[in-house]
Amino acid sequence: MILSSPAELKELPQRIISLVPSQTELLAHLGLDEHTIGITKFCVHPRGWRTSKMIVGGTKNLQMDKIKALSPDLLIANKEENTREQIEELAKIYPIWVTDVNDLDSALAMINDIGALTGTVTRAADLVRSIKTCFEEIHRLAAFINTAYLIWKDPYISVGGDTFIHDMLQRCGFNNIFKDQNRYPSFQLEDLIQRQCQLCLLSTEPYPFKEQHLQTLQQQLPQVKFKLVDGEFFSWYGSRLLAAPAYFDELIRSVRQDIQEQLF
Repeated sequence: MILSSPAELKELPQRIISLVPSQTELLAHLGLDEHTIGITKFCVHPRGWRTSKMIVGGTKNLQMDKIKALSPDLLIANKEENTREQIEELAKIYPIWVTDVNDLDSALAMINDIGALTGTVTRAADLVRSIKTCFEEIHRLAAFINTAYLIWKDPYISVGGDTFIHDMLQRCGFNNIFKDQNRYPSFQLEDLIQRQCQLCLLSTEPYPFKEQHLQTLQQQLPQVKFKLVDGEFFSWYGSRLLAAPAYFDELIRSVRQDIQEQLF
């Protein structure tokens, strides 16, 4: 069944499968190594888990036979990252916790929920407090900069105003030029000019943008500043949030330097 409250899980889970990379990293942070038995092929953190845990497919292409062979007593999924049809099929057999994270507040609530589900309430609460403190110390830009955040090419895809990435951008002082759109809108390069884009961030995931892409785009649109950014810090909403503010501060310092050099 799909759980609606942590209290519905009558016993602490001993055999957990995580179907979401950022939440897999969270389970490790909460000390649940022995109880986590399965992860997806995209769960790259912590590194050692890729050899010690069963890989049960991709986030949107789960291998049901492997999951059933593991006999889990809890699966942890996400509304956006996993497919509804597969989750509903699994819910006929196993208890599933489905998270729905769209901003920092819902991410922190998710962490507390996972703590309640797994008997790690104190660790989860400590993590939430630390994350809150770190985010309060971000030296955000004083004046918002019109920014696009690219997650894909062919076609180019950005992020709308109802996404977790949007919330991270806003907390840094980056004005998401596609905030009037929902989820992940596709666009043409000329839309960046029409929307008065000043800064375009090229994410390392899910599409692996690299320096060659940056150089090509910079030549095509010299009036826009392009930067490569680590997508994990903008889109992973588990324990990686603890390190995200320091990364954001470094990025903000770099952008301030660009402003001083009159690149905008």
